[in-house]
Amino acid sequence: MLIRSVPFVFVLLWSTGFIGARFALPWIEPFNLLFIRMLMTLAVFFLLIQFFKAKWPPLNEAGHQMVVGLLIHALYLGGVFVAIKLSLPAGITALVVGLQPLLTALFAWLFMGQGMRLQQALGLLVGLLGISLVLGNGFVGQSFVLHPAALVAVIVSLVSISIGTLYQKRFGGQTDLLTGSFYQYLSTALCMGILAFAFETREIIWHSDLIFALLWLVFGLSISAVLLLMLMIRLGEVAKVASYFYLVPPLTAIEAWWLFDEQLTAMTLLGVAVTVTGVYLALRRPASATR
Repeated sequence: MLIRSVPFVFVLLWSTGFIGARFALPWIEPFNLLFIRMLMTLAVFFLLIQFFKAKWPPLNEAGHQMVVGLLIHALYLGGVFVAIKLSLPAGITALVVGLQPLLTALFAWLFMGQGMRLQQALGLLVGLLGISLVLGNGFVGQSFVLHPAALVAVIVSLVSISIGTLYQKRFGGQTDLLTGSFYQYLSTALCMGILAFAFETREIIWHSDLIFALLWLVFGLSISAVLLLMLMIRLGEVAKVASYFYLVPPLTAIEAWWLFDEQLTAMTLLGVAVTVTGVYLALRRPASATR
C-alpha cells in the first residue's frame, strides 16, 4: 500500500513547484533562487546521509548522478523558472512541460527498446487532451508577449527532464537514493552558481513569501518529491512513471484556484476528469497480466 501511494504523494508535491515559483520569483532572480535552494538541499542531504550511514557510490556512478542532476534539476528547473520570470504564463509553461510523458515514452521506445501497448499509447494521448482542456481553457481572453528566450527555456526544460528520466533508469539503478541525490544537487548547485554570478545581480528582497517558498521548495520538492521520483524510476517503466506527470497541470490549476483565486470552470473540471482517465488507461495492466 505504501508503494502504491508513492506516485500520488509525488504528484501532489510536484504540482506545487509552479506555485512555489510564483511566490518566490517576484523577490529574487531565478538562477540565484535555485543556487540558494541547492545549497540548502545539499546541507540537508549531507545530514541525512550521516544519520542513515548511506553508502557513497564509486566515481563512475557519482558521475552518472551528476549528469542526472544537470538534466532533471539544473536544465529542467532552470528552464521553468526562467520562462516564468520572462512572463510566460505558468499555465502555458505547464502545458509545454506537460508533453513530457509523450516525449519520454517516445524516447524509451526509440532508444531503450521499451514496448508501448496500444492502450498505453491511447492513455498518453487522452492525458494530453485532458491537460489541453485544463490549461487551454484558461488562455481564453489572455494576452501576453511571447519572449523567444522564454520559449527556448521551456523547450529545453521539457527535453531535459525527458532525457534525464531515461538516463536515471539506465545508469542510476544501483546508486543509493540519498548519496545519488546529493551528487545530483552538487552538479546543479555548481551550474546555478556559475549562471547566477555570470548573468544576475543576485539582489534579494527577503519577503515572507520568498522565505516560505524557499523552505517549501527545499523540503517539499527537492527532498521529498525528488526522492519519490527516483524511487518510482527505479521500480517502474519510465513511460508509466512519466504518465503521472499528466496529473500535475490539473492539480496545479486547482491549487492556483485555491491560493490565488484563479478561475476554475466546468471545462477545467472536465479536463481534470479526462486527464485522470488517460493516466488510468496508461497504467492499467492488460487483462492477461492480472491473472
